[in-house]
Amino acid sequence: MSYQQIERMTPSAAPARVGQGTAVEQSRAVAEVQAAIVVAQQCPRDINAAIAEMRQSCTQPYLAERAQFRFPRGGKTVSGPSVHLARELARCWGNIQYGLVEMRRDDEFGESEMQAFAWDVQKNSRNSSTFIVPHKRDTQGGPKQLTDMRDIYENNSNNGARRVREAIFAILPPWFVEEAKELCAKTIRDGGGKPLNIRVADAIKTFEGISITADRIETKLGRPSGKWTEHDIAQLLVIFQSIQRGEVSVDEEFPAPRVTAEEITGAGTGA
Repeated sequence: MSYQQIERMTPSAAPARVGQGTAVEQSRAVAEVQAAIVVAQQCPRDINAAIAEMRQSCTQPYLAERAQFRFPRGGKTVSGPSVHLARELARCWGNIQYGLVEMRRDDEFGESEMQAFAWDVQKNSRNSSTFIVPHKRDTQGGPKQLTDMRDIYENNSNNGARRVREAIFAILPPWFVEEAKELCAKTIRDGGGKPLNIRVADAIKTFEGISITADRIETKLGRPSGKWTEHDIAQLLVIFQSIQRGEVSVDEEFPAPRVTAEEITGAGTGA
């Protein structure tokens, strides 16, 4: 093993002097944790009130439309409850702290060591995960190295959001999360009380705004627009939000129709 390899494996020495600002921040962090525990014990959550607030939030279309995510993996589409829903449920449940911390940044190797956590202060139940985020972004031409500070920050945040979501869901009661998911799905299906035909027309108009025609939507759903159901409209809303957030691309969700050799030959003959 070379000297350079040994040097990389050796932990960096702690700084010999801690600045006044750092010392104040360390003291503040300790005091904040202690205060959070005291407040949580003195003001325990009201479960009935938390359930009522969750149910009220899940009837709001703004949350319901963002409560699901979709992204491609291994030729399939993965979906599930989003970080937006996780954060709202943590707020409703109360006495929960969560976050994402960049513990170390290594510009030489182009990576950041991150930690995502969620902590139920009242129950002292904590879930955390430490992971490495390469300073790279996947593109059609392969991974692209990131050097701009803002690009690195956004890449770290995007990768960390999924871990924060899982950490929050890990400390919330499963029944609380499942009811919220069902209520959000019901809110989307209901469509604010609009008749189904109007919601179909609105969906088609919305997708036309991102250059997706009605026939491409019909091809994906496998039925003409006149036979779309509430479930179809709900699925389209989730897909649209995922496209807007950059989780999936238009071509991944709505592949363009392929032109066969027979169609090309027939077109040429007709011309």
